Amino acid sequence: MNRDFVKDVLLGVATGDAIGVPVEFRSRTELLVNPVTGMRGYGSHNQPPGTWSDDSSLTFCLGEMLCGKYDLEDLGNRFINWADRGYWTPYGVVFDKGIATASAITRLKMGGSTILAGGNEESSNGNGSLMRILPLLFLIKDKGIDERFLIIKDVSSLTHRHIRSVLACFIYLEIAMEILSGKERTEAYRQACIRVQTFLDETATCTEKEKANFTRILSGNLYKDAEDDILSSGYVIHTLEASIWCLLKTNNYKDAVLKAANLGQDTDTTAAVTGGLAGLLYGWETIPEEWLAVLAKREEIEELCRRLNKKFK
Repeated sequence: MNRDFVKDVLLGVATGDAIGVPVEFRSRTELLVNPVTGMRGYGSHNQPPGTWSDDSSLTFCLGEMLCGKYDLEDLGNRFINWADRGYWTPYGVVFDKGIATASAITRLKMGGSTILAGGNEESSNGNGSLMRILPLLFLIKDKGIDERFLIIKDVSSLTHRHIRSVLACFIYLEIAMEILSGKERTEAYRQACIRVQTFLDETATCTEKEKANFTRILSGNLYKDAEDDILSSGYVIHTLEASIWCLLKTNNYKDAVLKAANLGQDTDTTAAVTGGLAGLLYGWETIPEEWLAVLAKREEIEELCRRLNKKFK
């Protein structure tokens, strides 16, 4: 069977996002009592079932840019159109927007450099670039690691310029590349960790102190950690760790995104980031049809998939 990896990614991200939207900000304790078991609606943002958030909106903005010429100014303009005009939103309204992303878009609107728009402060390490970065896989998959890193750095920097956010995106995409090459989840994770660790050891990409933030992820043993050790806030390290952990602790798309959502707090992003990798690993056909049936703008998403496939076939 010929796999449609673009569709795996875009539907994987959006469906996971939609699973998490109704319970965003809920605690893990609350969700133990009333866990997410499927696609539900309303809740935290009072949106109907199948509604995805800014995570998917900005993912689709990146996908749209990649259908044409690689152009960061074009991508920045799409982000502005999303924030101001509801471009690539489920129903024409933005109902969720990260603080760092909003600040970066304000700088983009003022005509600043795209690669300097994102905050570079340590406090600017939310998950706003990680949540949207996965379609970049199809542009960078055949490039060398140095070029991959530089492209990821630039695309992250539109909203999140700190090296910690950039490295999180880099690790995430390196795992995705291993999955794309056909490896099973644990081996994909371990191989990506080895390659990233070697890259960091051999380059002046970041300080040892900064690299220490990724020690647990790059150990290759994250799956051994207990759930109580996995945090699920909007901090980029927490999101990356939680998403990898959910992927490694399950063996199908449905269980992976439900586990992510039930960790609580930033549920839409944790489930979206998990859903992107799980979609790539298991295929979009394994996403429950009853979830896809209510997914907002499914036809438009699938049309974007067709255009991206045409570009990267």
